[in-house]
Amino acid sequence: MQIGMIGLGRMGMNMARRLLQGGHQVVAYNRSPDKTAEIVNEGATGSFSLPELAEKLEGRPRVVWLMLPAGKAIDEHLEKLRNILSPGDIIVEGGNSRYRDDIRRAAYLKGAGIHFVDAGVSGGIWGLKVGYCTMVGGEEKIFHYLEPVFQALAPADGYLYCGPTGAGHFVKMIHNGIEYGMMQAYGEGFALLEASPYAEHLDFHKVAHLWNQGSVVRSWLLELLEEAFAADARLDGLQGYVDDSGEGRWTVEEAIASGVSAPVITMALFARFQSRRENAFENRVLAALRREFGGHAVKKG
Repeated sequence: MQIGMIGLGRMGMNMARRLLQGGHQVVAYNRSPDKTAEIVNEGATGSFSLPELAEKLEGRPRVVWLMLPAGKAIDEHLEKLRNILSPGDIIVEGGNSRYRDDIRRAAYLKGAGIHFVDAGVSGGIWGLKVGYCTMVGGEEKIFHYLEPVFQALAPADGYLYCGPTGAGHFVKMIHNGIEYGMMQAYGEGFALLEASPYAEHLDFHKVAHLWNQGSVVRSWLLELLEEAFAADARLDGLQGYVDDSGEGRWTVEEAIASGVSAPVITMALFARFQSRRENAFENRVLAALRREFGGHAVKKG
């Protein structure tokens, strides 16, 4: 399948690479042309404007995938694409957008006969190697049409049709809320080890490795933490400043709106707020994890 990829950041570039490796044709566009030139050298077709991208997409329907920061940038691109694409074409929005925005955007594009699909994508900077877990919302018939793309991006059993418009990003939002709680638990656990009378005897890299050997708390996050401790035994090279990119806040807001008790996720979000005022060890753990799985920027100690 031929697919237009708009946005070649940490996620978009590697997704384009994985699609190429899966035998798909990629027409790429990025605001900064150097990224476009980079993926062209790896087999993609380059475009240096949105009209050029649309022109180079052959056949119908045309499929365009957006991997852009949530918010204004997506709306701006959708407005332009609405006037460039044709009825029947498909736009997949793969950023970390709020599901309520999906509903509004789908209605806006429907007026031009353009199909809208929301895709929550998890995998971070490791997705090129292991695949991207993908949660999809929108029209089911369009999902089935796009399945070859999802199959190329995801590991085995790594994609799911979640329901109508917004369902994909809603499930991804809850996924990220759970992630907040898991990361916070690891941070607090290792902080207790750091404060214990046995701290000087403990190698945190070895503890993390041990817990990944059949323990009930083993996980990919703990594997990443194991790697972080191998590189910096006490994470002294980091500040415990932990940012949040929106999904945790939205999850807590949904918990309030639906009357569902979610104290762990809520407190994990609040702990991130607190992290911006002191350099606590547990927050250095969180900062290390975000760097390891997502390539997020960290503040040096």
